[in-house]
Amino acid sequence: MLYWITQHLAGRVSGLHVFSYLTFRAILAMGSSLLLSLVVGPAMIARLSRYQIGQVVRDDGPKSHLPKAGTPTMGGALILVTTLVSTLLWAELSNRLVWMVLGVTFAFGLIGFYDDYLKLVVRNPRGLVARWKYFWQSVAGLATAATLYYTATEPGETALYLPFVKSFEQPLSAFGFIMLAYLMIVGMSNAVNLTDGLDGLAIMPAALVTAALGIFAYASGNAVFAHYLQIPEIRGAGELLIFASALAGAGLGFLWFNSYPAQVFMGDVGALAIGGAIGVLAVIVRQELVTLVMGGVFVLETASVILQVASFKLTGKRIFRMAPIHHHFELKGWAEPKVIVRFWIISLLLVLAGLATLKLR
Repeated sequence: MLYWITQHLAGRVSGLHVFSYLTFRAILAMGSSLLLSLVVGPAMIARLSRYQIGQVVRDDGPKSHLPKAGTPTMGGALILVTTLVSTLLWAELSNRLVWMVLGVTFAFGLIGFYDDYLKLVVRNPRGLVARWKYFWQSVAGLATAATLYYTATEPGETALYLPFVKSFEQPLSAFGFIMLAYLMIVGMSNAVNLTDGLDGLAIMPAALVTAALGIFAYASGNAVFAHYLQIPEIRGAGELLIFASALAGAGLGFLWFNSYPAQVFMGDVGALAIGGAIGVLAVIVRQELVTLVMGGVFVLETASVILQVASFKLTGKRIFRMAPIHHHFELKGWAEPKVIVRFWIISLLLVLAGLATLKLR
């Protein structure tokens, strides 16, 4: 919106041409979503408290979590709103990829919102039944994957690329691309949701991975950079830097209130949406495998749950004291802030490793 205004006034008002630069608008997008989160956050938390929309703590979880019962939840709505406002302000709204990513984010956010609503407002402890949650996630994921495939204008938009291998470009069939994209979007959505179990544990890695994918989008959308770095050129992908910056800024603003001890929790409305956004960004810029590395914390959390369930069903024994794995470390005696910060450090290192693949080819 503001980008459109500045473009129309650039010929008459000196200095407005600076808004044509993606990097400048990305800084504004991150700053505005962060500032908006800090301004709106206290009022939103107060409203959630007034309506008694609070966290329900599992009886079989770590005892240190019992005091968290009643902490306002569904705070992820703050992330979605501030991301939307900032993206609409600073992005080029004629770009189809911007609307694609916004659509996926809010589709998964709506699924999470309904699940949270059933649990916290209707007081249905089961929330949205798992098969129905997965069904609607699958509908959104498959629809997005199919749309990306059938609206692609260049072969590179639907090919598989491998990190560190500069000459590898494997064209994918419709089935292959749609399945890969579907697994990436739905899988990452659920992975972030599983990770969201401690104060600030999920949001910092999510902000780091999103920001890194914004860098990949910027490079992929620039023909010169894409050729030099030997990554796929994706027309229009550069504009996704604005969305990624807005989401990262909103995440940092949310962390202000979600850091230990948390004043508000994200809830499924935030976790499912952010995971879906990361998944679709990875698919668009053709960096699925690199994203799995950068989001290694999410992968580890998901793998721990799968291994725990499989081991218990097959042998009757548990591998971890509790899954997801962050609870395992808590039950081993690690203080919650120590688990959180160490996972943040691991996530930062993995994101740096992912960014290194831009040159190591």
